[in-house]
Parts: sequence; C-alpha cells; structure tokens
Amino acid sequence: MTLPFRLLFWLLPRLMLGLALWRLLRRETLRDLNQRLGGSPAAGAIWVHGASNGELASARWVIEALAAQGPVLVTASTVTGRDMVAGWGLPGVRVSLAPLDLGLALRRFLRQPPCALINLEAEFWPHRFTMLRARGLPFALIGARMSERSARFWGRAGLGFLQGAALVSAQDSQTAERLAALGLAPGPVFDLKAAATARLPQPTWAPRGQRARVLLAASTHAGEEALILDALAPPFDLLILAPRHPRRGDAVAKLIAARGLTFGRRSRGEMPAVAQSSAPQTTGPRVFLADTMGEMDLWYAMAGACFVGGSLVDKRGHTPWEPARHGAAILHGPHVANFQAAYATLQAKGAALPWSPAALTALDGATQDRMAQAAAACLAQSGDGTALIAALLSLIARK
Repeated sequence: MTLPFRLLFWLLPRLMLGLALWRLLRRETLRDLNQRLGGSPAAGAIWVHGASNGELASARWVIEALAAQGPVLVTASTVTGRDMVAGWGLPGVRVSLAPLDLGLALRRFLRQPPCALINLEAEFWPHRFTMLRARGLPFALIGARMSERSARFWGRAGLGFLQGAALVSAQDSQTAERLAALGLAPGPVFDLKAAATARLPQPTWAPRGQRARVLLAASTHAGEEALILDALAPPFDLLILAPRHPRRGDAVAKLIAARGLTFGRRSRGEMPAVAQSSAPQTTGPRVFLADTMGEMDLWYAMAGACFVGGSLVDKRGHTPWEPARHGAAILHGPHVANFQAAYATLQAKGAALPWSPAALTALDGATQDRMAQAAAACLAQSGDGTALIAALLSLIARK
C-alpha cells in the first residue's frame, strides 16, 4: 500500500471517531459510543458484520443458519441497522454497532475475540482484517460487491489486507473478475439478496385486470420523480410514487401539484383508489404518494409494473428481486451497478426493460404477464444457499 493510501486509512477512522462524538452530541447515546469504541466484544461468537438495513436484511437467513450452530454477534455501521436486527428477536443473536476501524477500538473489541468474522458485501476495512489475520482469526467475505470505480481505487490502494480471507464469495461475476484481477481468489458467485427474496413466502399475485393499469415507482430519488410524472401515459392511469426516503414527501408532493395532477398521500392516512373495473379511466392520470416506511409489499401487490429507483440518477440502482417476487414487470434506468448482473439476466430473459416513455406505453397486461413469469423463473434459479452455509460452517469448525 503506497504512502498516500496509508495516510488515508490512518486518517479515515479518526475522522469517523470525530463523527461518532458529533453524533453523541446530536442524537446518539453513550451506549452507542461505547459500542463504536469496541465495548461490545464477540466473546467467542460468530461475528457477522454488515453496513446497514439492506445488507443485513439480505443476510438474515445466513444469520439464522449460523445461530442454529452457536452464538452470533451481528454488528452494523448504523443505528437503524442495529435496531432492525435487534427487532428480529433471533435466539442466540446479540446485536451491536460495529467497532470503528481504529486501533484502540479494535484492540478493545478483540480482547474477547470472535471465532470468525463473516463480512457482508462492500465493507472493506483494512485495520479490521489486518488485526484479525495477525491473531489467526478466520474471516470470510460473502455477497462481496465491487464496482468498476471501486476496483480502480483498490487497484491503487491495494487489497493486501484481504489476502488471508478463508472464503470470498462475490455477489456477481463482474465482482469476481475484479477481485481476481486484484489478486484474490474468489470462490462461488452467490447473490444474497436474490436468495433472501426467494426464501420469503411466495405471495399470491392479484389478477392482472386493474393491476395492469397501475405503475409503481419504487425507491425513487431526487431527479427521478419528475421524469416519471412527465412520462405517465396509457396503459397506466394510476402512478404510486414511493420515494426511497419518505422525508422527501413534501418535495415530491410539490412536483405532483405543479403538474395539476390529482393525488392522495399515505402520510395523511389515505389509500390509493384502485379502480374495480379493468376499463381505462377517463378522468386522466392519478398519482398516489406512498411517503411512509414499511409498506412496500402493499404497493408491489397493487402494481402491474414497477420502475426500480436509484437508476435514472446515479445511485447505483436498487434490488429488482422484490418486484419480481410480487409479479410486477420491471423497468430500470441505466445506473444499476449494484445489481448489474441481476438486471443483465432479467433483461436477457425478457423480464426487465430499460426505462423509456415508449417502453412504458408498450406494457399492456399480456406483456406484463410474460415479463412477470420470466422474472419469477429467474428468481427461482437463484439458489438456496446450502453450499454457502456449509462452507461457512466448515470455516468455523476449522478454527
């Protein structure tokens, strides 16, 4: 690792410590700060770490499988991620904020070390892995994800601290190729989010009928809602807009009102008026603003087609597997780096389309049905994770 990157990785955790102290003054607690400073050690448990809600939710089934074999400590980088896992109430699972990638925090945390670390997705912290390797503690990367831009960064910085990884399972083939080019030996490719979605109970799809006329824009970001509102056209006469961050509800409401469109709002306790007839409405397009948390399954179930947000603006895209599970035809923009392989597979199988006004107007009920069936087939082929769990348990047994 060259000197500039050594300085960067020396400075970064110290900045994070300053951020933790600032958070303490703002909204976090002394308990939170203690956890970030390594005050909640694994003490012989299997340590599973993920950044926040999405990564940890995708690995819940892994956590449950590991907890059936022994105690597990799950750490998150965010308070919301920690609290989400705590809310699951899983037997044998403790939850904490992750120790900062800082010597004093890691040394304190490792006084009662884990038996192994299972690291999720794109969490690459040099000091953490270096100290684990120095202590002879095994670690694995699962669902590993690396964009082309990140690969360029790590190509300059170096990934020597990951050379001791006992298992590296990439989320997609592109990540596997990038990790191999950086000197690692990635194992089998496995998409945690697809497997997590496939393991959920299969919902009963509503008849296409009136659903064929409902478009859901899920997890949208600033800059996307205006494009979607301006493109709304038959066969759709109801748009459900579900921004990624419900706190943006007022800003999105202003965009809708500026276009003179009729709209309801979930934060006011309203529900979308889905027509009971399959005949098109004659009163013009309607919009419903779904500006709450925790109700996405409800909106998926109502929609015949779903635009997946974070892809018209460069937020690297969100998962296509939830709309696939609910039987919605999938549309997406060009920015899908987080799920590039998944979207490529869906598009090759006729299960997803790049976003455009022309693609939108071509999505009649029959087309939606064909796309939904193709997406469901792709999801069913994602694998059950048996081999991955066996590999992780073997790693822990060797320790």
